[in-house]
Amino acid sequence: MHKSISLAPQRALIIGTVLLAGLAWNSAAMAQAQSPPGTWTMKAPLPAPRGEVAAVALDGRLHAIGGSVNGVAGPYHDEYDPATNTWRPRAPLPQARDHVGVAVAGGKIYAFGGFAAAVHKDAGNGAFEYDPATDSWRVLAPMKAPRGSVGAATVDGKIHVIGGRGLDGVVVSTHEVYDPRSGTWSEAAPLPVARDHMVIIAVDGKIHAIGGRFKGPLDRTGLHEVYDPASDKWTSAAPLPTPRSGLASAYYHGLILVLGGELPPSSTFDQNEGYDPKTDRWTTLKPMPHGRHGFGGGTIGDNAYFVGGSLGPGGRDTTDQLIMFHLP
Repeated sequence: MHKSISLAPQRALIIGTVLLAGLAWNSAAMAQAQSPPGTWTMKAPLPAPRGEVAAVALDGRLHAIGGSVNGVAGPYHDEYDPATNTWRPRAPLPQARDHVGVAVAGGKIYAFGGFAAAVHKDAGNGAFEYDPATDSWRVLAPMKAPRGSVGAATVDGKIHVIGGRGLDGVVVSTHEVYDPRSGTWSEAAPLPVARDHMVIIAVDGKIHAIGGRFKGPLDRTGLHEVYDPASDKWTSAAPLPTPRSGLASAYYHGLILVLGGELPPSSTFDQNEGYDPKTDRWTTLKPMPHGRHGFGGGTIGDNAYFVGGSLGPGGRDTTDQLIMFHLP
């Protein structure tokens, strides 16, 4: 006579294992679904580390302009080609400057203001034009007064140079407009609130002024104001979710990316937040591999590139990193 063998324990074990596997898969899927979108890739580094560097994309290449090494500004200018993942030196700025404002107009690069030494010392009023066809700079009519950590953006061929701080270290609301065709300056409606170290970027014929600081790096803001050249007026928009200064930005996949920032004495921001001008809403995107500030960026093809800066607050841990952000 054979004894019957109960399969209940084995069945329970199998069912339990399947349930646990399903729960684990669901948890992983939920975590993946909730993870901020985007990926980061490390690319060829700058020839040497430098902080407070500006960057701009032109004709499929990224130009890293100005910056400082050990607190001393230089006339640095290097060009990155994503097709070969290589850098090459280009004609240096006419003056050694960091915290320069840069913009593109008519196939040329324009650089404005900046500081000669740390911290925020010897602001300049210089304006310069770079022609990639001849690899040369020329000196333009200067701004009305020295200022560094300015922002610059182009609308309808005219370059708006906004904010910054002067020789006395006090932030300003100055808004000057340079016309490359006539070589002349004019004034426009000032920033509603004076500040510097912010994002200035043009999208769809309007200029966004985002974040920045009023005094020192602890005095950071999430202010977001939009300028319409047609009416010469500023209006408010959804504020930056994480108030920061010392930022980099790029217009990418219909979003204004706002990245980085510093918070002395011990930290920098790795935040990557994207603003949709059509919906007036912010989205949290994949953070950078490491927090940083005083860096620049631009969009080339289907990727956004960001270069240089400091991984620590102040001038600490200056980096040569070039990082690439991609959204599917």
